[in-house]
Amino acid sequence: MIAVSDEKKQMPNTQTVIADNELSDQVVLLHGGAKPLDGGFQTVGDVRVADPRMSCTGVNVYYGDKQAIKDVSLDVGKNQVVAMIGPSGCGKSTFLRCLNRMNDTIDICRVTGEIKLDDQDIYDRNLDVVPLRAQVGMVFQKPNPFPKSIYDNVAYGPRIHGLVASRTELDEVVENSLTKAGLWDEVKDRLDQPGTGLSAGQQQRLCIARTIAVEPEVILMDEPCSALDPIATAKVEELIDELRENYTIAIVTHSMQQAARVSQRTAYFHLGNLVEVGTTTQMFTNPQHKLTEDYITGRFG
Repeated sequence: MIAVSDEKKQMPNTQTVIADNELSDQVVLLHGGAKPLDGGFQTVGDVRVADPRMSCTGVNVYYGDKQAIKDVSLDVGKNQVVAMIGPSGCGKSTFLRCLNRMNDTIDICRVTGEIKLDDQDIYDRNLDVVPLRAQVGMVFQKPNPFPKSIYDNVAYGPRIHGLVASRTELDEVVENSLTKAGLWDEVKDRLDQPGTGLSAGQQQRLCIARTIAVEPEVILMDEPCSALDPIATAKVEELIDELRENYTIAIVTHSMQQAARVSQRTAYFHLGNLVEVGTTTQMFTNPQHKLTEDYITGRFG
């Protein structure tokens, strides 16, 4: 048991709280005097930004009777990269999937709260999820190109959404998308070859090109580099930084080094709670919550 009086001597503004029912046998120290909510804890840091692209308020996610996300509020700022970090099973990927209603595909999953994209509630019953998932695209952990040519992988979205009127326009979209994904020079002479024949790193950049071909506002990335080698990872990270100029990006990553390299804001999740959010520099150099500090310094996770 931590001697609270000794800790308070070192950190005058520290408050002792129970962070979660599952941690009821542990004492968690909350820096800065933030007060816990009745059933869990209040997120440390400012969850809101001045110019949000997406705004989440009081989001809860349930798989049957199990609650996976607990009253999470968070803004995703325009032309920013927000990294979501935390140990396995903390809920970061579940929360990410809420942002384009991918959890709708799971029968036992139920989402409550409010998630807005440019002031539009994306969980409005009258909202068509097909155009939503074009506006909020997803890049998955494992590259998943279609069993089609490189050209058709990128052209598929613009075709089905009716974004082009001619083959010339489609050619331009394909070239521009592959160029933005940093892949055009590598594949321009073999566009008719299968996308599945590319290397893993090239396949992931092809999936990114496929995502941006439908002109999304937001790109969600769920551990996009976990299956890639260091060289391919570096290329994708460089690409993320370039894409930020035109898109809003939310990325889930197990690599704290990657979060530090690519993001401007970082959100730390633990057991379904959003523990702390702040600028990436502040989060990695001066975390305010003891759980954040312990995770970043490698004491668990």
